[in-house]
Amino acid sequence: MRTSWVRGRGRRRIAVATAAVAALCGAGLTQGGTVHAQGRAAETPWVVSLGDSFISGEAGRWSGNSNDSAGGYSGTDRAFDPASGSTDAHRVYGTSYDNGCNRSDSAEVNSSPAPAGARRLNLACSGATSTAILLPEHGGSPSKSEPSQAQQLQKAVTGHPVRAVVVSVGGNDLGFGNIIVSCVKNFVTPIGGSPCAPTQAPEVKKRLPAMRTAAVNSLADVTTAMDRAGHPVGSYRLILQSYPSPLPDGERIRYPGEKYDRLTEGGCPFFDKDLTWAHDQLVPDISTTLASAARESGAEFLDLSRAFDGREVCSTTTVQAGPARPSGRTSEWVRFVTTGVGQGQRQESLHPNHYGQLALGACLGLQLTRSPADHRCTNTPGEGPRTMRLGPAPTN
Repeated sequence: MRTSWVRGRGRRRIAVATAAVAALCGAGLTQGGTVHAQGRAAETPWVVSLGDSFISGEAGRWSGNSNDSAGGYSGTDRAFDPASGSTDAHRVYGTSYDNGCNRSDSAEVNSSPAPAGARRLNLACSGATSTAILLPEHGGSPSKSEPSQAQQLQKAVTGHPVRAVVVSVGGNDLGFGNIIVSCVKNFVTPIGGSPCAPTQAPEVKKRLPAMRTAAVNSLADVTTAMDRAGHPVGSYRLILQSYPSPLPDGERIRYPGEKYDRLTEGGCPFFDKDLTWAHDQLVPDISTTLASAARESGAEFLDLSRAFDGREVCSTTTVQAGPARPSGRTSEWVRFVTTGVGQGQRQESLHPNHYGQLALGACLGLQLTRSPADHRCTNTPGEGPRTMRLGPAPTN
C-alpha cells in the first residue's frame, strides 16, 4: 500500500535589460532538461516553451500509476532500469532534476510531432510564477538558480529562426498548489473534515484578476525579449495555453463513498464536492481568464481544460497498473497524490505524467499545423495520447 498525500497587442516595454544572462552559449536545445550549444548558422526554426510545471515536464517520469513497487512500480517508473535494478530520475529529467525544474524528455515541446524537424528548447521550470518569466527591469527574479526565462529566451534565439513560443503561466500566481493542499488536508482530517470548496471558491474569484495581469505581463516581456532578439511581432507564433483538469468530477470517481481508499489506494484524497468544483468551475474559470489575457496580448490561446476528461486520477474510465501493464489507452494521464516517500517526489503530484505529456505535445502539434487561431484540445475516448482532437475554443 502506498502512502498518499497530498487581436490587440498588450503594453510594450522599452527599458533596457541590465542583468546578465546565464551561460546559454548561443543557441540551445533541450534533451532531458539540458540546454546544449548549437551552431549560430542553424536555419531550422525553433519551438520554445516557457513557464511552469505543466509545460516543463513535471511528472514525466511516470507512465500511469501503481501501488505495486515491484518491477519499477509495475513498469510505470521510466527512471527504473530493469537490467541493474536501479532508479535514477536523471534518466528522465536530465540535469534539471538537480534544481527541481524537472524538464522531462517527454515535456510538451519535446514530444510535439510538429513542426517536423524543429529544434526544441524548454526553458520552463516547475514551480515558476510569472516573476520567473519577467525581465529583471519589470520585476523578474531568478528562480531555482536560473535567470529570467525571458532573458534566457532573448539570448538563446538571437540569430536563429523561431517558429513558435508557447507559454504556460498563471497557476502558481493563483496559488493552485496551496488550494489543492488545503482540500487534501480537509479530507484527511480525522474528525470534522469538510469540503474546501465553500471557502476556497470565493478566494479564487478574488485572485483571478491578478492572475490575468500576471499572464499579460509575462506575454509582454516575452514579446519584448523576442523583439530584442530580432524577432518582431508577426514573425513567430505566440501561444498561451491553459491547464488540463487533473481530477474528475464527483460522479466519475472510481472510489465511491468518500472513504480512505481514495487516500491509501487511489491517490485522490478529495471530497466529492471538491472534485466537482475543481473540475467544473476552478479549471474552466482559470481557462476563461487566461483566454482573456491571450486576447489582450495578441496571442493565440490553446484551451487544455478538457484535454484529460476521462483520463484523470481515479477516473472510472482508467485503471492503475499492476498485473496489467501501463497503457496510454487505459492508464491515468495524471500523477496521483503522493508524499514523495519512496515513490518519486511530492511535487510531481497531480501533474501530467508521461502519457499526459504526450497528449499535450499532440495538442501543441495540432495547433502548429493549423492557421493561427484559438482552439480547444480534447482526447479521443479509448484511444492513446497521440489521438488528440482540435476544435474551436469556446467564446466567452
